[in-house]
Amino acid sequence: MPAFAGMTVFLDCHMPSESPNDRIRIQKVETLSDDWYVLKKTTFDIRRRNGTWQTMSRETYDRGNGATILLYSPAKGTVVLTRQFRFPCFVNGHDGMLIETCAGLLDERDPESAIRSETEEETGYRISNVRKVWEAFMSPGSVTERVHFYVGEYSDAQKVSDGGGHAHEGEDIEVLEIKLPEALRMIETGAIMDGKTIMLLHYAALKRLCG
Repeated sequence: MPAFAGMTVFLDCHMPSESPNDRIRIQKVETLSDDWYVLKKTTFDIRRRNGTWQTMSRETYDRGNGATILLYSPAKGTVVLTRQFRFPCFVNGHDGMLIETCAGLLDERDPESAIRSETEEETGYRISNVRKVWEAFMSPGSVTERVHFYVGEYSDAQKVSDGGGHAHEGEDIEVLEIKLPEALRMIETGAIMDGKTIMLLHYAALKRLCG
């Protein structure tokens, strides 16, 4: 049995990390598709922890970075979510109608400006205050996207339109207002299966955003 079996290894987060250029050498980059987004195949050398070098190849899907937000109302104890058709989910055995937090790509905008705009387009709420809580890579094995996570308080007075997204972009978004405890139960039943949404709903419960 290895000497370290059963031992817990603690990482010193203050130790300086080596530059990626010290352990990654790009050999070749091929563009496989540049249609909806960009799919590339990269061949590279990576230096392993024991100091040896290994040649590998990986495909990466670059769709840009994005932002998402959970709208919540302490007064009503509710959150605002959206429901829309997601084809990749459909081909993987789901009905495709995914319940999610409002989200969108940055498209050259700063994250806060992007999420304010997406919130109004998708939900119809023109919110005044948003707060960033973290950033996360949601599918780091293949997708380059970094998602900026926000929460924002809303009220009925901030409803300026029906929302629904842009039809010319293929969007047909239903706006849902749900009590937070019910939304949490929907995670347990499988009615909510979107990762970013599950993360933000649990954050709202942990921080008692809705009372």
